Amino acid sequence: QVQLVESGGGLVQPGGSLRLSCAASGIIFSISNMGWYRQTPGKARDLVASITNTGYTTYADSVKGRFTISRDTAKKTVYLQMNSLKPEDTAVYYCRAIVDSKLYWGQGTQVTVSS
Repeated sequence: QVQLVESGGGLVQPGGSLRLSCAASGIIFSISNMGWYRQTPGKARDLVASITNTGYTTYADSVKGRFTISRDTAKKTVYLQMNSLKPEDTAVYYCRAIVDSKLYWGQGTQVTVSS
């Protein structure tokens, strides 16, 4: 059974930084795409950033220049460095990964940006 476990969420002031981590565990042969999505109440879950196994990255326009996605292939972990956080970044952040051609989601971690 493959699991994605997220960590690093919390409360931060506007302008602050947080780093999210998501580690995949279980019997895994390959992970192609890993990424982060976010969701607020009553809205759809939207892409924040993604990274392929070759290092190609994609970002939502709203986070370009502020967020950086990276991955450690050996540790089966993806990271999201979030800088210059804004109140509108407040959401539940979900890790998503395609593992052995199957789609998996993490349980979500709350990020709250507020003074």
